[in-house]
Amino acid sequence: MIEEDLFKILKEISVGNDRGEKITLVGATKFVPAEKINRAIKAGLDHIGENHAQELRDKYDLYLPVYKHFIGRIQKNKLKYIVGKADCIDSVDTVEIAEEISSKALKLGITQDIMLEINPSDDEAKGGFPVSGFFEAYEKAKTLAGVRVVGIMSMLPETDPSSVAKLTSHLRSIYDEIKAKDENIKWLSAGISGDYRTTIKHGSNMIRLGTAIFGERDYSKVKG
Repeated sequence: MIEEDLFKILKEISVGNDRGEKITLVGATKFVPAEKINRAIKAGLDHIGENHAQELRDKYDLYLPVYKHFIGRIQKNKLKYIVGKADCIDSVDTVEIAEEISSKALKLGITQDIMLEINPSDDEAKGGFPVSGFFEAYEKAKTLAGVRVVGIMSMLPETDPSSVAKLTSHLRSIYDEIKAKDENIKWLSAGISGDYRTTIKHGSNMIRLGTAIFGERDYSKVKG
């Protein structure tokens, strides 16, 4: 039951992370019908995250009021469906993408919030800036007109809790460094349904949960 599962999660995370910070829960809504998303919103979910640009486009007018994140891999030709629709684009993993977002935001006359994705384990299967190149990318991104960097995101590898803890702590040190000099920085997004308890214990203040809220999705029924 969506409402019951959401209530349990919200209660669990209400104590905050290891720093006493509020945890922002993002409901990962890939392949979740709008009616189920709206049930969760009515039950107290105030942030959602879409993985596919076309899904964000197609469901956009169906959502109840909610803060919308884009959390999937970004294709430049699909940014027209994302910029100005997503309140925050969390998965910006190249300076080129940040520049393209800037260009589109300026044409729309808006400031687009973004997060920069870090790949802390240099996993070739995942997107994100390598740790070694992150600070240079951040300095470039924060100068772009029409863009506001508000945090960092990471897709951690599916590994043992001790490795997740170590990687999250490393991400937190990066987050603390940029937050100390940038008042716009507010989110460290790390943690999904399988590891969020560990990431919260080591500094994450935003988690992205799909299965834990909406249950297993039948991908065989999804076209394309």
